[in-house]
Amino acid sequence: MGNLTTRISRPVALAAGVAAGLLTAVTVAPSAAAAAESAPPECVQHHSGWRYTHVVNGCDVPVAVTVEYTDSQAAPCRVIDPGAWATFAGYGSQLNYVTGLRTCDPTTTSGA
Repeated sequence: MGNLTTRISRPVALAAGVAAGLLTAVTVAPSAAAAAESAPPECVQHHSGWRYTHVVNGCDVPVAVTVEYTDSQAAPCRVIDPGAWATFAGYGSQLNYVTGLRTCDPTTTSGA
């Protein structure tokens, strides 16, 4: 019976180790993504109109942001310097309103 216990415990231990590794990977990946894509600081504001959405960086540091729309699309990531502004698409005739801003990683997102 000693061999039966050894044979059972190794696969169980292996499965437990694999499950723990997967849980660690799942736990680490979203937190890294959340850090790269979160709400921008309050010093970043947007003003949306029919043709354009202007995003103004009132912060002391550059901020990389994207604009999200009601159709779940996001604009390309743009880095806005302190005191500067960037222009994104407005809501247009399709009434694709801006739902908010979020930070982004300009090295992994195509820019405009």
